[in-house]
Amino acid sequence: MFTFDASGMWLYATLHEMGLASRPISQGPRDGLRLPHVYITAALRCAPPENRPLPSELSACRSYLEEELQRFERARVILALGRIAHDQTCRALGLRGCAFSHGAEHLLGRGQVLLDSYHPSRQNTNTGRQTRSMWRAIFRRAKELMR
Repeated sequence: MFTFDASGMWLYATLHEMGLASRPISQGPRDGLRLPHVYITAALRCAPPENRPLPSELSACRSYLEEELQRFERARVILALGRIAHDQTCRALGLRGCAFSHGAEHLLGRGQVLLDSYHPSRQNTNTGRQTRSMWRAIFRRAKELMR
C-alpha cells in the first residue's frame, strides 16, 4: 500500500524520519522495507474509479478491516489517514458519534487511541490543507501515544 505514489512518499519518508521505517521509500512488496511497530491497512481493498469509493464497496470490505483490527487489539494507536479511514474504522469498531477532525484523538476501549489525520493525497498536500509540519506533528503525537 502507498507504493509508487505521492501519498506513499509522504508516508514512508515520515515513518523513516520518526524511526518507524527502515527506509524512506517503498518500491514494492519485496524491497526490504521494514516497519517495526507499524501495520498499514486500508478500508477498501480495490482502487475505485476516480478514487471515489461507493458505500457498497466500503461495506463489502469492512469485514477485512474488522478482522485486522481484532488481530491488533493490543495496538495502542490507530492512525486514520483521512475521513474515509476514520469513518470505516469507527464503523468496524462499532463506535457512534465519532466525528473526524485533523488531530482529533478518540479514546477507545483497551487503552487504545484513534488519531485522525488528513490523508496525504495530492488534493490535500498541493492545496496546503495538509502541510509537512502538520503531518510530522501527527506522527510525533502517534509516537508519543505508542509509549
